[in-house]
Amino acid sequence: MSWNPAIEPGCPDAVGVDAIETLIVPRARDLGGFEVRRALPAPKRQMVGPFIFFDQAGPADLLTGQGVDVRPHPHIGIGTVTYLYRGDFHHRDSTGVDQIIRPGALNWMVAGRGVSHSERTSAAARTGPNSLFGIQTWLALPDSHEDMAPSFEHHGKEALPVIEDRGVSVRLILGDAYGKHAPATMFSETFYADVKLDAGCRLPMPDNHEDRGIYIVEGSISVAGQEYQASQMMVFRPGDSITVAAGAQGARLMILGGATLGGPRYIWWNFVASSKDRIEEAKTEWRAADWGKGRFDLPINDRDEYIPLPE
Repeated sequence: MSWNPAIEPGCPDAVGVDAIETLIVPRARDLGGFEVRRALPAPKRQMVGPFIFFDQAGPADLLTGQGVDVRPHPHIGIGTVTYLYRGDFHHRDSTGVDQIIRPGALNWMVAGRGVSHSERTSAAARTGPNSLFGIQTWLALPDSHEDMAPSFEHHGKEALPVIEDRGVSVRLILGDAYGKHAPATMFSETFYADVKLDAGCRLPMPDNHEDRGIYIVEGSISVAGQEYQASQMMVFRPGDSITVAAGAQGARLMILGGATLGGPRYIWWNFVASSKDRIEEAKTEWRAADWGKGRFDLPINDRDEYIPLPE
C-alpha cells in the first residue's frame, strides 16, 4: 500500500558533518485520524539504495470500531515492506494471501509485473480502542525483475535476526548487516533494520553497503556533535566510517540502504517503473477493471470495492 499516495566505528565526533550527504525533513499529511510523514522520495533524493518510498504512519490512537481501511489498489515494479510498532493490519492480495501482521513481524509483497492488495485494521482490533504506529517502505526492483510474477512472504518476529550488545538492539528486517542475514528473498543488495539505543549508546553503521541512511523514529542521535531529532532522515556519504550516538532519552531508528539501482525510476500513483511505457500499460489495465484476465486481479476475500485509477 501507500499510506499517502501521490500522483507524480569510532567516536561520532570524529565524523565530519559533511559525511551527511542529504538531510531530509519529511512532509506530514493528516489523513483523518492519523498522520503520515513521507521521507522518500525527497526533492534532493529519490532513493536510498533501492528504497524509493518511506512513510511513517502514526502514532495514532483509535476508538472502538475505528480503524484504517486501505481499499484494494495496484502496484508494479516494487516490493512493499510493512513493519509495525503498534497495532495490526489484515493484508489480502491478488496472489491469494490472507495474512494478519503484528508488531515486529515482516510482510514483504513483491509486485513485479502487477499485484493488488488491501490493508485494513483487523476485526479483532476494532472491538476496542486500538493504535497504529508503523513504517511502510517501497523498494524499487532492478530492471531484471520488474516483470517477475508477484509474490508474498510473511516472517514472524521470531524469524528476524537480532543483534544485541550493551544497550544496543538491532532487529534485521531485510538483507544483510553486521554478519547476519534476514530470511526474506531480496533481488538487489539491501539492508533494513529496526534499532533501539539506550541513552548515550553508539551504533556503527554497516560498512559493506554503498548507500546508507538513518530515519529517527523516536528520541535523538548525534553526529559530529550535531543533534538530530525524531522524524528526520539523513543519508551518508558513501565509504565513510559512521557511528552515531543516542541522546539523553535514547533513540529508536530505522537504518536502510544498499546498492544503487542502474538508473532512476518513474513514479505515478502506486506505479514505479524504469520506463514510462510500463506505467502507461499498467494504467490502461487497472482502468479497464478486467479482473483476472490480464496483469491485475482483486485480492482474495476483499473483492467488493477497489480504488479506481485517478483521473
